[in-house]
Amino acid sequence: MRAVVCKAWGPPESLVVEDVTLPPPKAGEVLVDVRAASVNYPDVLIIQKKYQFQPVLPFTPGNEVAGVVAAVGEGVTHVKPGDRVIAFTGTGAFAEQMIAPASGVTPIPEGISDEVAASFTLVYGTSHHAVVDRAALKAGETMLVLGAAGGVGLSAVEIGKALGARVIAAASSDEKLEVCRQHGADVLINYATQDLREAIKAATGGKGPDVIYDPVGGALAEPAFRSIGWRGRYLVIGFAAGDIPKIPLNLPLLKGASIVGVFWGDFVKREPKANLAAMRQMMGWMAEGKLKPRVSARYSLEQVPQALKALESRQVTGKVVIVPSL
Repeated sequence: MRAVVCKAWGPPESLVVEDVTLPPPKAGEVLVDVRAASVNYPDVLIIQKKYQFQPVLPFTPGNEVAGVVAAVGEGVTHVKPGDRVIAFTGTGAFAEQMIAPASGVTPIPEGISDEVAASFTLVYGTSHHAVVDRAALKAGETMLVLGAAGGVGLSAVEIGKALGARVIAAASSDEKLEVCRQHGADVLINYATQDLREAIKAATGGKGPDVIYDPVGGALAEPAFRSIGWRGRYLVIGFAAGDIPKIPLNLPLLKGASIVGVFWGDFVKREPKANLAAMRQMMGWMAEGKLKPRVSARYSLEQVPQALKALESRQVTGKVVIVPSL
């Protein structure tokens, strides 16, 4: 089978497509025929040795797919060959087949396409863990989402609305904000043309948001945190801007606020039952039309470098997917 291979740490254009042979699935593993694989920001980092988890070279990047079960290892009972599934793993997704741990494999409900399903696991899993579990966002509260037009940002907007919260979406262009509006955002802030703190103050009547969802980091972090409400929860999701911010610790003291780390990957490993329950809740929301993953572009295996570069340059709204059959 064909697979994208990272042979040496480097930029996306250093990746190659080669024929690879996979072993049969071991106990607790599932072999999946890949129909669609989602592209995520960690995929950009991991090939450059910039991610907190580093596989051994050579490896195939990509960490979430939708496909059909080809075979199961010993002890796997919740899925069987022929089932359509979402699968999540650290690497291996940008290929015609991949092996995933059974704990990261979930059946796809009827009526959900492969491309939409492939765009679901990481971004929605991250946002559910962040917004529901770590921040305990409640109906009637206000949440500010930075980088709101990206994959995790849009998922946070939708989950916030599913919980009955008021959602403020902040992004870098009016075009991106229009996408946020279509996904349910109540208030829009263009931080390329507006003063972020003044816009947040106006949107919240000076009270500040109860929760801030930040996958961006960089220069936006401190002004956003300075705007947080009393007992606010600041969710540290990631650092798409590239710079890890340094927040003065007097700020959470003065606001009675919390800085809350979100590491969904470790949550899945440490609390698999809680993650499965979250996935089932979100599958229900998706069936009800409350969650609508946005797929904005499709690429072949040979075009993986272009897909990664588009994500790295923040040209993407929602999600892009790799389709091996293209």
